[in-house]
Amino acid sequence: MAASSFSVLDGWWIEGHKEGITGWSIGPEPFENRIVETSNSEDADDMYRKLKDIIIPTFYDNQKLWKEIMLNSIAENASYFNTERVVKEYCTKAYNL
Repeated sequence: MAASSFSVLDGWWIEGHKEGITGWSIGPEPFENRIVETSNSEDADDMYRKLKDIIIPTFYDNQKLWKEIMLNSIAENASYFNTERVVKEYCTKAYNL
């Protein structure tokens, strides 16, 4: 079974991220189509805070919400962010096939 994501907002996660719905981000939201630079300690603080205050309590204390987030992640991200789409997009945009 696929899992929800908990990562910095880069790559596909910028597009697939919906805080608390498909998973959680580490660090600030991108600002006006650019990634905001943060220090490792700021990212670490945000990561540990979310684990302690949001993610771990949800997993242990609210299984219904946890399952909902997992299902949202599968429904909204797994169907779009996959190898088939990436290869097709790469071939049409890079090689004009």
